[in-house]
Amino acid sequence: MSDAFHQKLHHIAGGSLGGDTAQSPGMQRVEAISGKTVSSKDLWMGQTHVHPETASANHHHGESETAIYVVSGHPAFVFLEDGVERRLETQPGDYVYVPPFVPHREENPSASDEAVVVIARTTQEAIVVNLESLDG
Repeated sequence: MSDAFHQKLHHIAGGSLGGDTAQSPGMQRVEAISGKTVSSKDLWMGQTHVHPETASANHHHGESETAIYVVSGHPAFVFLEDGVERRLETQPGDYVYVPPFVPHREENPSASDEAVVVIARTTQEAIVVNLESLDG
């Protein structure tokens, strides 16, 4: 019998995350939970890795809200506020919320340490729109 209360759980091993998802230059996204991997309807979850002294392309995630948890490193999240470029400096254990359609980029200023974050989005697949600038 399969109903809302009797569905199976899915286990995604950390070593099995796939990179076959939307990407931005300067970072590597790996997918764990998605419509493709577990048939989720409203959720995408995965990781982003940014190498030392690297910045991602400017981008946004369309209609999707994005929640970010910093696992390691000290990534900076750059966006425009009232036409002025702002930086959120983070450390492991911090969370960042990115509203829908907000252009931003991730930067890893460390000379030696990779920055790793866990991402959750409110869409089934990873929406990534790469941009020339933060002005959109």
